[in-house]
Amino acid sequence: MLLHLAQDQGLERETFSAALTDIVKGLDYNSGDMKIIKSHLRSMLTTLVEWQSPTAGEWQDWDACGMLSHAALRKQRGQIFVEWSYAVNMRNELLDPEIFAKLSLDVISQLGSHPSIALYEICSRYLGVGQTARKAWGWWRPVLLGRPDDERLQKLEYRIFKRDTLRPAIAEINALADIEVEMLEFKSGRFVADLQFTVRKKPQRILALQQRSAAEPVDVGVLATAERLGIDHARVERLIDEYGDTAVATGLEAVEKRAASAFPEPLRDPLRYLKSVLPGHVAAQAEAQQKADAIKAQETAPALPSDKLAQWSTRWLAERIEAIVKEIAALPASRQAELSRSLQDHLTERRVHPAVIQRLAGKGWTHPMVRHEMVSFYAAGAYGPDWDKPSDKQLLAIASGAHD
Repeated sequence: MLLHLAQDQGLERETFSAALTDIVKGLDYNSGDMKIIKSHLRSMLTTLVEWQSPTAGEWQDWDACGMLSHAALRKQRGQIFVEWSYAVNMRNELLDPEIFAKLSLDVISQLGSHPSIALYEICSRYLGVGQTARKAWGWWRPVLLGRPDDERLQKLEYRIFKRDTLRPAIAEINALADIEVEMLEFKSGRFVADLQFTVRKKPQRILALQQRSAAEPVDVGVLATAERLGIDHARVERLIDEYGDTAVATGLEAVEKRAASAFPEPLRDPLRYLKSVLPGHVAAQAEAQQKADAIKAQETAPALPSDKLAQWSTRWLAERIEAIVKEIAALPASRQAELSRSLQDHLTERRVHPAVIQRLAGKGWTHPMVRHEMVSFYAAGAYGPDWDKPSDKQLLAIASGAHD
């Protein structure tokens, strides 16, 4: 957020300033909230940033500094302002519009690996040209991995580098970023020698996993609630990035109620309980949004008979999905684990985005990114490919209920 504001204020400035309310929201100005603000500023002051080109043949200078050079909180005209600056050797690198203005901070905040971020930054700079420079594949290896070649890396085969680094990075960029990237391979004899990447702007920018804009103020009230429950700030911020402010806020309310009740036993691990309830809150939030959108659509346009039919079908399918979710949840744990393993193999064969497979392996089939995949996979096996198509009788039942 500070970097976004500094870019807007311009490279020519040495010190930057913004109202605290432009950086965080939900601020009560009490000692607990200000303690959180100061803690984050201290963390940025003490975080070491260093860089050196990892490839041979480029400049070999080394630079290091703190993420922030200084930070201050000042009260002016009844309002608290944050003042900060960057080290001289870092300011130009961060704020130079020729280098960084074309990069989306929203996208970078969504990308989950160094190779995908590095490749996104390189390809974004060549967006106007349409393709990057053509380089030997060994040149790309240290650039994307973010560390100089050593003896072990030099022995790395291209097929391993392609499987473990190139393909996941390209897939993540194409799924989450505002550009599309394609890799071109150039062979020398039977072996790949050079790589080049084509890049183009997506017709409509879609961030599949985006929950919160990088330029949106952070809700410090959520962090304060987490602190009261004994949950570390960093853990909560990672959950906000994954699930969004609203879901985490409502989830923390549920944790507070559970902690207060002490039934059937005292709450021993608030963070673990929060993680367990978040998928349900995300699903409820999505359902509420769908209902709001449906109501708005009904208010803005009179429903034709075909629209009514679509509404009944949508309602039937929503109820069908919930029934199947309950059916899967009622299965023994061993059967659910078996289904999850089969689903993981199925998603791998379909070459679904790795992030979905990772959520299945780490969070289980109830995670919002995975739930619909499990429903489709299970229902197709149990009820056939037409499990999601209502019969006329079923639609009639829905229609009758709609008129009650």
